[in-house]
Amino acid sequence: MPGKFFLFKFEVGDIVVMRKKHPCGSNRWLLTRVGSECKMTCEGCGRQMSMDRPALEKATADVIRQETEDNG
Repeated sequence: MPGKFFLFKFEVGDIVVMRKKHPCGSNRWLLTRVGSECKMTCEGCGRQMSMDRPALEKATADVIRQETEDNG
């Protein structure tokens, strides 16, 4: 797509820290599906939510990567 780029390289299993807090008080979400629409689960209360990619990019403050073990 010309003129489009992604600020964050989201992967399944990453923790996304949002700019605003969820009503439960947590601002950390676990990504469970990544694509043009991302699905995530709140770390505080377990609520699931889906959000389109541009809105998620704008609302994200930080991404915490899950370290993968290298068995080779």
